[in-house]
Amino acid sequence: MDKKDFYYMLPEELIAQDPLEDRSSSRLMVLNREKKEIVHRHFRDVITYLQPGDCLVVNHTKVIPARLFGRREKTEAGIEVLLLKRKEKDIWETLVKPGKKAKIGTKILFGDQMGEVPLVGEVIDIVEEGNRLIRFSYKGVFEEVLDQLGQMPLPPYITHPLQDKNRYQTVYAKYNGSAAAPTAGLHFTQDLLEQIEKKGIVIAGITLHVGLGTFRPVKVENILEHHMHTEYYCIEEAEAKKINQAKRNGGRIISVGTTSCRTLETVADSNGMVRECSGWTDIFIYPGYKFRCVDALVTNFHLPESTLLMLVSALAGQDYIMEAYRTAVEEKYRFFSFGDAMLIL
Repeated sequence: MDKKDFYYMLPEELIAQDPLEDRSSSRLMVLNREKKEIVHRHFRDVITYLQPGDCLVVNHTKVIPARLFGRREKTEAGIEVLLLKRKEKDIWETLVKPGKKAKIGTKILFGDQMGEVPLVGEVIDIVEEGNRLIRFSYKGVFEEVLDQLGQMPLPPYITHPLQDKNRYQTVYAKYNGSAAAPTAGLHFTQDLLEQIEKKGIVIAGITLHVGLGTFRPVKVENILEHHMHTEYYCIEEAEAKKINQAKRNGGRIISVGTTSCRTLETVADSNGMVRECSGWTDIFIYPGYKFRCVDALVTNFHLPESTLLMLVSALAGQDYIMEAYRTAVEEKYRFFSFGDAMLIL
């Protein structure tokens, strides 16, 4: 299967640059796989498609201010570091720009050039695709230092900083660890979630810390040769019980976002049941995949030729998804992280 099968033309003006003030006012395209319909609604209307007994599964990960700007020791040359995943307590896998200047042993200083340096990183290894392992030293609590020095790691197609960095967090974010937001969840408000629960829909939470590997383009022509990067996930016992109970009772498991979907499909058994567990996943879902747990999906509109577009094509069917994307372009839906949403039923 070739990656060009998942290509579409997108006018630049449809790439959403800013989040809407009202999260739930974004547009919602509803796909009914049985009827092959395409219906246009607003996101707040998602509740009308959820039924008592369904289970909505959200990702509790929280984006950390993972983009750091520092300078090389001795030369004072500027250098940018993006934290990708924590390998040990103070050792992180990172993406460094310019990478050629970050040889093993290089020390990077973060903070005011004229004052105390609150954070120092040392490159200790070069790993897959040129990523650097950096050991950090600091005083106090790392998360507090990072909050002081770091910036939110917005995707490169968002060209200006956010006025409110919390708009790149879901309202239910709990556990620090992501280098990017699980953006399908950005549409939910606390009020909408309360309405959903009052209707009898169970909300369960899993955690998958999103790395950049999810969003990296497929560079090989044959998608079967694409290698996915690993991401850490965790499902707690109480949340697994909610999901399994809904499944046993005939309710639908509705995943909010591809991250929740990948986590559920990683751990589900042949009957679609999940369990308390944690680990690393590199699951790659593309057309032909048979879903075990997920029955429906809330998602955003994804980049051409991306693994995320391949995942939604696996659930809804490639031709149906590409028709929906052509319709979204014609109807001027907003695309990508701050864009509009799709509900696949």
